[in-house]
Amino acid sequence: VMKLNPQQAPLYGDSVITVQLTEEDKVEDDVVFYLVFTGSTVQHCTSTRKINPGSLETISPGHDCCETVKVALCASREGHPVLVVAEESFQFVQDEAYDAAQFLATCAGNQQALNFTRFLDRSRPPAADVDFLDEKVALAFRHLKLPAEWNVLGADQSLTENIPRETLMHFAVRLGLLRLTWFLLQQPGGRGALSIHNNEGATPVSLALERGYQKLHQLLTEEGAREPDSWSTLSHTVHAGDYSVKHHRGLDVYLLTAEA
Repeated sequence: VMKLNPQQAPLYGDSVITVQLTEEDKVEDDVVFYLVFTGSTVQHCTSTRKINPGSLETISPGHDCCETVKVALCASREGHPVLVVAEESFQFVQDEAYDAAQFLATCAGNQQALNFTRFLDRSRPPAADVDFLDEKVALAFRHLKLPAEWNVLGADQSLTENIPRETLMHFAVRLGLLRLTWFLLQQPGGRGALSIHNNEGATPVSLALERGYQKLHQLLTEEGAREPDSWSTLSHTVHAGDYSVKHHRGLDVYLLTAEA
């Protein structure tokens, strides 16, 4: 039996999984190991990298629903058939970051909810937590299947009437969430949100200045601003029909996902 650590991952994936091999699986160097995750409607195959003779490392795939899946450890050698050497179960769960992204996506135009996010801001989390929150919520937001008509400003984007209001962009900038801000900028209504004033007359751009968030201010105002470094910028995904292939440059691991 192999040991997976941890034995679960958030729905949006992108977390590191370590695989402990048993004595009899510690084999010659020319063996390549893969993990195959089999869910009810989707299957993933990930490559691994050897950390030492007894353990491998891979990246957890993003999954389509919360469930327990079967994971098979497969070994392949040139000129030999692929062998399943061990099986284990693994769980995909909805974590707080996923809940947060879902909440924010649903509340894009909801003033009460956005005012609640302002209340949160007054009990500011420490900087390390902000970075962690930013990374996770941005990853989760990318994984959400947002409806085609989704807009940063909510469903009722009566942009022409310049009503002062709070927006998701104000929220992301106020907390200094660089990666979430970048993600929102790429969405419909993202650029439009930059010039919207809230009840105090602040725009997301003026908030970034006022709070001394230089990097964030550049992100909002510079033409060629680049995506901020993050775990997700380390991966590159290509979609083709029912398949997608993702390369995680940090660990040099590949993930193939196919609809079963």
